[in-house]
Amino acid sequence: MMKSYHKISILALLTIMMSGCLGDLEVEPIDSNLITSANVYKTTADYKKGLAKLYATFALSGQQGPAGQPDIAGIDEGFGNYLRQYWNCQELTTEEAVISWNDATIKDFHAQTWSPTDVFIGAIYSRIMYTVALSNEFIRATDGNSDPDISKFHAEARFLRALAYSHAIDMFGNPSFVTEADLPGAFFPEQISRADLFAYVESELIAIESDLGAPKFEYGRADKAAAWMLLAKLYLNAEVYIGQPKYTEAIAVLDKVLAGPYSISTEYLQNFVADNNTSPELIFPITYDGNNTQSFGGMVYLIHAQIGGTMSASEMFGTGDAWAGLRTTSALVNKFDLDNDTRALFWTDGQSLEINDIGVFSDGYAITKFRNRKLDGSLSESNHNVHVDTDWPMFRLADANLMYAEAVLRGGTGGSRAEALSLVNELRERAYGDASGNITDAELTLDFILDERARELFWEGHRRTDLVRFGVFTGGSYLWPWKGNVKEGRATETHRDLFPIPSAELGANPNLEQNDDY
Repeated sequence: MMKSYHKISILALLTIMMSGCLGDLEVEPIDSNLITSANVYKTTADYKKGLAKLYATFALSGQQGPAGQPDIAGIDEGFGNYLRQYWNCQELTTEEAVISWNDATIKDFHAQTWSPTDVFIGAIYSRIMYTVALSNEFIRATDGNSDPDISKFHAEARFLRALAYSHAIDMFGNPSFVTEADLPGAFFPEQISRADLFAYVESELIAIESDLGAPKFEYGRADKAAAWMLLAKLYLNAEVYIGQPKYTEAIAVLDKVLAGPYSISTEYLQNFVADNNTSPELIFPITYDGNNTQSFGGMVYLIHAQIGGTMSASEMFGTGDAWAGLRTTSALVNKFDLDNDTRALFWTDGQSLEINDIGVFSDGYAITKFRNRKLDGSLSESNHNVHVDTDWPMFRLADANLMYAEAVLRGGTGGSRAEALSLVNELRERAYGDASGNITDAELTLDFILDERARELFWEGHRRTDLVRFGVFTGGSYLWPWKGNVKEGRATETHRDLFPIPSAELGANPNLEQNDDY
């Protein structure tokens, strides 16, 4: 698939879904021009196009790009993009990011004052379920196919569904649940418990491992290593999700990742530029191409919204747009050795460290992490003025290093503290250019790991999950600027460790019950 997506009409896909209710009748439509599951897939190439649509649900927001035929209704198409809303939920709710805009309830994320009627929470819930629905249909269409390529496509679709459901586990806990066994038609999906959905996703990832491609078999496609990373994340957060520690299991699958064909890039920035597809540490990206994957969400949002003030959109970032929205708080900045740590990608010219007004772009340091120029500074391949070539690094090896260290510190067996220290210092040697930033065994603590994850992985969509796992996302033990909508930060309610089931979903499905205290 590389860095573009084949397109298949959503009308065709919806027609296929509805045709599933004919099931046992084994009929064919009289109109030969009607697209159904019986005739849309005729060749392996057709199946690959259908699979590409599943990948595209994370990157794009509609059928024609960048706007005009949205996948979901009720929200501006750019705002309704999966990656954009997932990033907002994971980052704007934490100390790592604030946004100056006044779109609807967007500032409620950082203030941790959202409600079940929040349009953005509704959007990410809908995007998750949209990906699940399309994946279910593709899984039905490929089930039992003996062609080795199509069998691999089938496993990839199950991975993508598991990925979407893992986000539901993390953010909503107890969502509605449908699989390929639930044929399309008029019914109310059942609600599944967090523990049962955890068990389902775990079983899916284990079941498909042998059918997925070998690590790095094709850039941009889910392979065995992507499944290992997702499984490791599931296990690392198991105490939150199901109340049971699974750190030993996390170490076992991380060992597979660490033994794979990945290595830590010598340049930190290589993971976040227009040619980051060349980075040796990217395990699973969401791919973008300025000509072929156009959306006002995703990487266009993350690159353009971080540019403003005295920053040059063209010279540094390779784009013509500066949306002046996203910055960070002093709580993140203060975790860095600003003079020596090359990961401190902050723009300070014209920016104040402290935020007096979230709505003012110059309040708070800006971030220069994501760029639409190549590592050597040259223009991106597409050289588009708005749309970008930079891929989203959903899973990369540095994260595996830190997960392994954390799992060891939390008591997982099968790993070693010496290896954990070595993996952490590998990242710090890249950051400092030498061993001057290395830590000792005594300094390797869980508190250090939480801060190091911020330094290494900031703005990569992990922070809310990390803070919840460490028990400091809500409550008052860790405060940051404007947490709880107070400049100094205040304690927030612990039920906000989960988002609410959207009110619209509750109204449409009588089988759903709201999360506690919403």
